[in-house]
Amino acid sequence: MAESATLAFSDPDGYAAAFNDARIKLTITVTGAGDFKAQLTRLKLKHLEIYRCSESLPRIVYISLPAEPVFLSFPVRRASCTFDGIVLRNGDMVIHSGAERMHQRSGSACQWGFISLSADQLANISKVLTGQSVVAPALSRILRPSRTETTRFQALFEQACHLAENGQKLIEHFETARALEQEMMHAIVHCVATSQADESSHARHHHADLMVRFEETLAKYIDQKLSMPKLCAEVGVAERTLRMCCAEFLGVSPSRYLLLQRLNKARAALRRADPSKATVAEVARNHHFLELGRFSVTYRTAFGELPSVTLQRNSQT
Repeated sequence: MAESATLAFSDPDGYAAAFNDARIKLTITVTGAGDFKAQLTRLKLKHLEIYRCSESLPRIVYISLPAEPVFLSFPVRRASCTFDGIVLRNGDMVIHSGAERMHQRSGSACQWGFISLSADQLANISKVLTGQSVVAPALSRILRPSRTETTRFQALFEQACHLAENGQKLIEHFETARALEQEMMHAIVHCVATSQADESSHARHHHADLMVRFEETLAKYIDQKLSMPKLCAEVGVAERTLRMCCAEFLGVSPSRYLLLQRLNKARAALRRADPSKATVAEVARNHHFLELGRFSVTYRTAFGELPSVTLQRNSQT
């Protein structure tokens, strides 16, 4: 029996946690001012899981995938996003390697899709349809299928999301779920088979590995003051190279990204805090912002409101 749900979120942490059932780990760093809103539509079939993700603000997402099953991601409805430094536009897809860790960013509100599918089913169906078995690549591949196959895939994806959102009783019907899953699997195989040559390079994958080390270093030292020389030494890279890779993958400098991560953590703490007990100064100090005035100005520039406004919202709910 198929399972479906549509969930709405007003904070990045709760939204990220909703992917845990699929063993996908997301770390979301909001990069634009305003109130974060997200909607997640999820459809689980026998061999296939479909996610449509809608987010209201620009953000950088660091994604960690499990080794299995096979994952594909793609922008939705003419949205664009950047995957590990490469801009993905309408019709582009990424087939991911097992246990991949990568960055995806958007400069505005964004919609994107995620599909996970059984590796055995993908290999078997592709063998029948094309004579060759499609398997998860050793390194992620960017797919640019033919227009015909792209249109077919997008129509099926929208149909699946529509059924998940509006037709739960219908999607729970065995024959409907089976037919939809089969059509989607066929469309995925044909998208892979008709894709143009992958433009990925050894240099991009090398930079992706460097950015994984960068994230690991930030996680290790997020609660400590970290100078650029020490950061570069921990990552094992020259400062010029790190700056180039951060500009390519994140759209910001290493120090700006670290600041945004710390600001996002402070914002989450302010949203959780009891305004009758906590103060902005206390939250700022706990996140290593020692100059309250500078913190307030930086916070307002990043999120469009003073930290005191964020804290006081809890007293109004």
